[in-house]
Amino acid sequence: MIWLGIDTSNTPLSVAIVKDGQVLTEENTSMPVNHSLRAMPAIEEVFTKANLSPADIDAIAVSEGPGSYTGVRIGVTIAKTLAWTLNKPLVGVSSMKVLAMNGLFFNGLICPIVDARRKNVYAGVYQSKNDKLTSVIEDGHYSLEDLLERLQTYDRPILFVGKDVAMHEAQLVESLQERAVIAPFSFNLPRASSLIYTAQQVELNKEVHHFVPEYHRIAEAEANWLKAQGKD
Repeated sequence: MIWLGIDTSNTPLSVAIVKDGQVLTEENTSMPVNHSLRAMPAIEEVFTKANLSPADIDAIAVSEGPGSYTGVRIGVTIAKTLAWTLNKPLVGVSSMKVLAMNGLFFNGLICPIVDARRKNVYAGVYQSKNDKLTSVIEDGHYSLEDLLERLQTYDRPILFVGKDVAMHEAQLVESLQERAVIAPFSFNLPRASSLIYTAQQVELNKEVHHFVPEYHRIAEAEANWLKAQGKD
């Protein structure tokens, strides 16, 4: 079975093609790029390197959020368009879970973090069992203070993954002391191959019309409009 994986949910961009459990090709970058300009060329590049065409794939996996509102929307729109055009199944996977996959063999909790500005983060907490991740704290949009309060209730080491962890490292270590484990930089980027690995554990569904991203918060522009209207 041949999968295409697309992750544009945050600053990093990752695209991969996996065939029968083998990574044929994968493109990753952590440079700040305009995903609306770079995503399709990256997809075309992996098809070229794999010597395949879009018609050859059997299913598509996409990172469904949370994360950058624009980034999530771009990836999901591309994936839905391809799935509809090619009549292929589409599987959405949490962007937090994709990041957490970098800690699959960590003996403790795994906490992916993406900065959401104003001392807020997108985060979730997972644990690994039998080469699969299960959720301990649901994905969401948290104030860093609230997240740390919840993490303090766990008497286990916690691996923090994600390129934005460095922005909050001092506060993480101060709050959790020796329980806070900061992942090496090589663990901090989402990989579309991990996205596909996770998607393969989900039942395939060709219904793409009702597929929607998981933003976990409204867009800032919408929030500002609601505030101006005197609404919560």
